[in-house]
Amino acid sequence: MSFDTTEHNRRRYCFDGVESVWLFGYGSLIYKVDFPFLEQRPASIEGWARRFWQGSHDHRGTLESPGRVVTLIESPATCCKGMAYRVSPDVFSHLDVREKNGYLRFVTPMIFTDGTREDGLVYIATEDNAAFLGPAEDAEIANQISNAQGPSGRNSDYLLKLATALRTLGDDDPHVFALESYLR
Repeated sequence: MSFDTTEHNRRRYCFDGVESVWLFGYGSLIYKVDFPFLEQRPASIEGWARRFWQGSHDHRGTLESPGRVVTLIESPATCCKGMAYRVSPDVFSHLDVREKNGYLRFVTPMIFTDGTREDGLVYIATEDNAAFLGPAEDAEIANQISNAQGPSGRNSDYLLKLATALRTLGDDDPHVFALESYLR
């Protein structure tokens, strides 16, 4: 069973003649920056909410016991805070593999903390991908997260590091913090 979107993302955008691209991170891309960047700035996107609705079969879980990681769902009047990175297009050869488990690249308008705006790329796992788990009760999601582990470590570490990173950004994400409270 494959959830790999790597090649699809590589065909999705042409970077010919482009020196740099903005990338918006809202999950592990906030705290696990394993790629070079030219600039880093807090930013937000409007109309999206962060949810632990994506299965992780390759990083924070296994095929037999998938973990849960965040994706974005459309949510009018919601603002999702994260971190924007200005990167060289060659960084996507690494990121497409890192985000291969059902995530696709989309263009999104971003708002920086100083009010300026730029378009950037964001990885979103839509509900039609094979690894999408969808909504569940917070206690059920937290239980799945607390029991999952994969090649990148414990799923609970992902959640706890994300909660810490969001506090550092000054974000109050009720979904993430509710799940964190179940784990603590």
